[in-house]
Amino acid sequence: MKKSIIEIRDMKREFKMGSEVLKVLKGINLSIYEGEFVTIMGPSGSGKSTLLNILGCLDRPSSGDYLLDGISVKNMTKNELANVRNTKIGFIFQAYNLLARTSAIENVELPLMYNSKISAKERRERAIEALKRVGLESRLHHMPSELSGGQQQRVAIARSLVNDPVILLADEATGNLDTRTSYEVMELFQELNDRGSTIGFVTHEDDIAHFSKRTVVLKDGNIINDKPIENRFDAKEELRKINSTVQE
Repeated sequence: MKKSIIEIRDMKREFKMGSEVLKVLKGINLSIYEGEFVTIMGPSGSGKSTLLNILGCLDRPSSGDYLLDGISVKNMTKNELANVRNTKIGFIFQAYNLLARTSAIENVELPLMYNSKISAKERRERAIEALKRVGLESRLHHMPSELSGGQQQRVAIARSLVNDPVILLADEATGNLDTRTSYEVMELFQELNDRGSTIGFVTHEDDIAHFSKRTVVLKDGNIINDKPIENRFDAKEELRKINSTVQE
């Protein structure tokens, strides 16, 4: 049986709005196992962003249990949560969140700056290796302004990989990209998944979800669908179709 990376049981998240209580998540149960590629979908207000924030230890549930890599995070201190985020989770954001005046390799090194056990030499070596994994070994010293949107997202993905996390969490990671570039990024995610990376990917785009292996759909704070993807898209094949159409 595969190792459980994420275990959520009867998780609720409520926010007090004056005298009213807004119930955003209403008793979520979810398991994500090692090596899975799961997309989380749902309309605006469904609770997917709140769920992602909790999965990424940026927020806490109001009640229920959350185990990440077998460890309960419910009662952790802020410092403990920060350590979990830095060692077990790789974040990829829609807006890339790169430092504008910092080179690609320096952006990728950033998560390792908080780990005093890693020397500057090892930090640089791991950053180079991460950039190689996303195909940017020739862009190590380029600034974000010198990179295309797809290349900037690849730098962000490399940064998420540098700490060897147990799960990658992507929030609308193709939202700012055109179709071809989006599919190139999904090709990279499929390659990473094939090599063993566990991925949780929030998107509102049906075609992007079809590159994953499983889709979880939220509505009004509840999971209304959780099933494997049928007729999964192969990113290499979809890119080939786009290229052949352009050539014609």
